Amino acid sequence: MPTPLIMACTSDLSGLVRGKGFALADLERRIASGVGWTPTNAQITCFDGIAPSPFGSLGDVVLWPDADTVIEAPIPDAPPLRMVLGDIRERDGAAWMACARGHLRAAIDRFHAATGADLRVSFEHEFTLSGLEGGAGFSLEGFHAAQPFAEDLLQALTAAGMEPDSFLREYGPGQFEVTLAPKPALRAADEAIALREITRAVARAHGRRASFAPLPDADTVGNGVHIHLSLWDGDTPLTHDPEGPAGLSPRAAQAAAGIVAHMPALCALTAASVASYHRLTPHRWSAAYANLAVQDREAGLRICPVTATDPARMARQFNYEYRAADATASPWLALSALIHAAAAGVEDALPCPAPTTGDLSERTDDALRAEGIDPLPRSLPQALETLQASPALAAWYGAPFLSLYADHKRHEAGEVAGLELAEMLNRYADVY
Repeated sequence: MPTPLIMACTSDLSGLVRGKGFALADLERRIASGVGWTPTNAQITCFDGIAPSPFGSLGDVVLWPDADTVIEAPIPDAPPLRMVLGDIRERDGAAWMACARGHLRAAIDRFHAATGADLRVSFEHEFTLSGLEGGAGFSLEGFHAAQPFAEDLLQALTAAGMEPDSFLREYGPGQFEVTLAPKPALRAADEAIALREITRAVARAHGRRASFAPLPDADTVGNGVHIHLSLWDGDTPLTHDPEGPAGLSPRAAQAAAGIVAHMPALCALTAASVASYHRLTPHRWSAAYANLAVQDREAGLRICPVTATDPARMARQFNYEYRAADATASPWLALSALIHAAAAGVEDALPCPAPTTGDLSERTDDALRAEGIDPLPRSLPQALETLQASPALAAWYGAPFLSLYADHKRHEAGEVAGLELAEMLNRYADVY
């Protein structure tokens, strides 16, 4: 009989899942003792180059599997996909500066201390599926063509302990969307990581390739990861106030203000590739400006509609979504950035930005800045410069981590420098 295996995993700075495998029977011991990990692994790019590393060949850290994250997903005609996520720590148990999950934990703690509230989060993933380019956007034909894959995918997600909310044929060629039910922030990010891996595995089992790359083709709308946020105290919703600005409660308004204020500096952590900035342009239904808007699918932060009409149910549905993110970013790192920014908005009692209306791209950048609306970075190098120039983000993450991350991403950018646009996009599509 084959020996069942499982892999202890981290979502690294490239947004990819890496780790070490071992016999499933050994899981309990590995949870108790940890798994050895190499610090310079943090600098392996999505193309498998190694960026400049302050660690070199020296040192060791420990990947500690978290028993609450054990995933076993059935894959058609293949072994189950088994994985367990964990935190990377120093050998003495201290937080390691390059652990994305550790940064998310710190952000969650900070937000609770600032607000007395917790966040429920949902990740909405768009992806393309090879061989299913037919069928009009949002059509029954396109949905039905993908139904064998979709039913296996939702079965796998459910068996892995997740709650699929919806699956649909999206607008672009061969583009689909899958969304999970809202969960507490850390669990939501863990599930987002697992969802991507399960989706790819089910696609392989169907002889297809699923790609979450932000822009598989320059002529398409691209694949985003929309991150939905709402504030809660236990089971009491705290996001909505019908008398507040844009329907937001005071704390939710301040949190939104923090996200909008820091959004240009967040982009390097949420839209983490060269390809990302070919998607973050006007008229791709993504985001190009640091703005708050109501039900505008090109807003950086969008207040979402609700279907309920009674006040109690409206309050439970009310949320906003951050749209300047994609799957080249680790869910841990992307969500940590949003939560830190939201906490900063509450700590600084920032006023809610006035919701924008209309097509912002019809106005000049200077005119928008005069109104307090900043354009988002137009390239990965510009995003990294904005990140490193932010005293706030240096305080949140530590300057050494931001330097490490910027070195990683600049090396990645160098790996596709000089390529034609189509070839560069194809390289990312192959990886993600």
